[in-house]
Amino acid sequence: MPDFHSRDPLSPAFWDERFEKDFTPWDKGGAPERLRRFIAEWHGAAPTVLIPGCGSAYELNLMCEAGWDATAIDFSPAAVVAAQQVAGPWRGRVQAADFFAYAPPKALDLIYERAFLCAMPRAMWPRLVQRWADLLTPGAVLAGCFFYDSHPKGPPFGTSREELHGLLAPCFDCTLEEPVGDSIAVFAGKEYWLEWRRR
Repeated sequence: MPDFHSRDPLSPAFWDERFEKDFTPWDKGGAPERLRRFIAEWHGAAPTVLIPGCGSAYELNLMCEAGWDATAIDFSPAAVVAAQQVAGPWRGRVQAADFFAYAPPKALDLIYERAFLCAMPRAMWPRLVQRWADLLTPGAVLAGCFFYDSHPKGPPFGTSREELHGLLAPCFDCTLEEPVGDSIAVFAGKEYWLEWRRR
């Protein structure tokens, strides 16, 4: 493991160091198969989507190729560079931004979650969930992969099913929950695809 100077995952420098030293064990190298199915099964008009804490943003390409109006954001400059390289023709849809201050130019239909919640210390989770709720209007969707694990150290910081549902229940209804079958090693057997609808 490389020697890191930054130990605070709430600082962009923490993530910059890891991208710059090519130490990204959370990076699957592509989008999960469950997202492909979710896109294929989407009904209605193409949604406006936000991918916060996007990392390398492999999911952005899939969404844009499907005609979705997707934007990926990250507060780490090194992550933004990595995502823009992956995005190719969609690189203009990758932006440097802090999720807690970002103002989408139009109403969101969907927020996509992938290793963003578990990248944050647990004390930040109520604030994050409230931000999800603030950005989504009634009927809009929060969907993606969530990490169930009781290990106290992180990132990734895991949660329990009970804790996660307790956090989101005041503002969201869970409409689907199923295991993820193609997780990388760090998430294997502990990652679940969930879909939540804003009340």
